Amino acid sequence: MRIAIVGCGQLSRMLALAGLPLGIKFSFINDNYQQATDCVDGLGRVVPLTKDWQEEQNIHNLYNRLGKPDLITVEKEQVDIKLLKALQAHCDILPNIEAIAACQHRYREKQLLEKLAIPTSPFAYSLPANEALKVLQLPMVVKSCRDGYDGKNQWVLKTLADIEDFDRLNIQDYIIEAWIKFEREVSLVSVRSKSGDIEHYALTDNIHENGILLQSIAPAIDQNNTLTIKAHTYMEAILNAVDYVGVMAMECFVVNDELIINELAPRVHNSGHWTQAGSVTCQFENHIRAVAGLVLGSTASLGTTGMINLIGNEQPPLSSLSVLSTLHWYNKLVKAQRKLGHVNFFDKDQVSLVQQMDDFQCAIKLNNIS
Repeated sequence: MRIAIVGCGQLSRMLALAGLPLGIKFSFINDNYQQATDCVDGLGRVVPLTKDWQEEQNIHNLYNRLGKPDLITVEKEQVDIKLLKALQAHCDILPNIEAIAACQHRYREKQLLEKLAIPTSPFAYSLPANEALKVLQLPMVVKSCRDGYDGKNQWVLKTLADIEDFDRLNIQDYIIEAWIKFEREVSLVSVRSKSGDIEHYALTDNIHENGILLQSIAPAIDQNNTLTIKAHTYMEAILNAVDYVGVMAMECFVVNDELIINELAPRVHNSGHWTQAGSVTCQFENHIRAVAGLVLGSTASLGTTGMINLIGNEQPPLSSLSVLSTLHWYNKLVKAQRKLGHVNFFDKDQVSLVQQMDDFQCAIKLNNIS
């Protein structure tokens, strides 16, 4: 079997690394004309997308150059839906195009959540901020409906002056959300097979800074499994409603023991990287197993696990690793505020795990100073 993945980033890299031992071959569509392919070099065919791909003959040629894959999947939601529809004439697209389209646009995603009666933050769609103020209160958060991730294309409006400044920007296609005063952030990563079987990974505690995930710890603190049960109910409703196949992530705010869904990701997710060390079957292998029509692997946790993102690091922090940590370096061009790798941690309990992760952070700082 051959699977083609749209995108050449670190998620494609880890999907391929998990799928190669299963005997699956991979190809990658470079849909960013300036994007380097260092992450996936050596893991399969890399085919750049030409600017005139819309022509029927060029789509046929693209499919052939990819090695005639049995199916195509994605490593990101921000993909060209027209490209996926054109390729669907040659093979299956999984997860399905409708699910990807719903999750790549914040307003459509909000509509899906509201249709399923799943709690999400109050919002206004593409209204001037001074109009949104009639239905929402300050502070408010403005988010671009597309291409808004890791804190990009977002604005926080705290004052009337902020509202006036934003309205002068003439931004198009955005939602304005109520500011949620949350206690913490959690996420759920789940997988659904072609036959409709669903497996969930442990609910995960996450810490963000400026919209970028810094670290995760699983399992999340959850008295009596209250949050986990709610998260499973919401996720299963979403997966079944859109006939989803593959891994999906659901990011949530915790407020008074309730979950408010922040956003969905129709793909493997940064907050699920810990599964590489802490689960019987990692999220990457399970996504491949799901789309390939294989039986899902166990999502059972092996213990207490954590993950720290390496953001802007100039080189792999090899000297800072402990005997219970594993490094995943992406081979990306070094840039400030860019995710260049991550480290997974494993320990006997959460207290020991947090200490290990804190020691790692201190070691990195000392090595950078020296």
